[in-house]
Amino acid sequence: MGAAGATAAFALSGQSIVSPAHAGAPMLGASNPSHFRFKLGGFEITTIADGAVPVPTVSKIFGQDQKPEDVAALMAANMLPGDKMEIGFTPVIVNTGKEVVLFDSGNGARRRPKAGNLLSALKGAGFSADQIDVVVITHMHPDHIGGLMEDGNPAFPNARYVTGETEYNFWSDKKHLEGEMAKRVALVHSNVVPLAEKMSFVKPEGEAASGIRAVKAFGHTPGHMAWHIESDGKRFMLFADACNHYVASMQRPDWHVKFDMDKEAAGQTRKAILDMASAEKIPVAGYHMPFPAVGFVEKKDLGFRWVPVTYQMNL
Repeated sequence: MGAAGATAAFALSGQSIVSPAHAGAPMLGASNPSHFRFKLGGFEITTIADGAVPVPTVSKIFGQDQKPEDVAALMAANMLPGDKMEIGFTPVIVNTGKEVVLFDSGNGARRRPKAGNLLSALKGAGFSADQIDVVVITHMHPDHIGGLMEDGNPAFPNARYVTGETEYNFWSDKKHLEGEMAKRVALVHSNVVPLAEKMSFVKPEGEAASGIRAVKAFGHTPGHMAWHIESDGKRFMLFADACNHYVASMQRPDWHVKFDMDKEAAGQTRKAILDMASAEKIPVAGYHMPFPAVGFVEKKDLGFRWVPVTYQMNL
């Protein structure tokens, strides 16, 4: 009887053979991709994973004006747990061939070590911090500006900066250093205000670089901006935090979101941005969409449906 026959005989007799050399391998832990890259006309776009954080509740953040059981039911209908969630963070790099443009700086390793991976993730994606020519700040919430400074120094030493005029004027106002917004405003004053001399302040339709244009998306914050990107007739939109959850905010765009400073205006902006992306069938990226945070928007029922990218951008 050969080796194969002997093995079969042992198996049939209810015994098993386990080679000591193959007794098992150690568990390696969860693994996620760190970047995703594709061409857009003459541009090259890279999304960067800055990490993610678990959140123990859903209805206290999304659907604040709804019954918790209705929020849980929507999550369950989309095969998600109703009592917990994960929020990811995805800065985006656009290489125009002339400039490397970074949209938002992530959390910062000092501020949030478990979700402040941008500088290390940049290396994995083939970039160094000193290669960043332009940093665009979509708005000034901590998870978007936390990585602008590390150890008190600019994380991107050769960059110029672009942000919305309305946004900067609001957050840089020292009167907000007191009250419920004090911590967030203090971070603006430590991470953004020192960079003001290298900063351009734009209005809607203003440009950060050739082919990169600001789109008014106020509501999430007073001067929140989305950005339209176009190269060689190919279009793309970064909607930043206009939509914060691929189910709750997209399928129910009217639902109130804790992070939206003007909830009614944010809902109107959300519907307008998603309606445009759906009608014009352009690919989009959202800062908190599931990584790689790139996809399409489709109208459905009471709102919209997130269609994650597959191979479309490779063709």
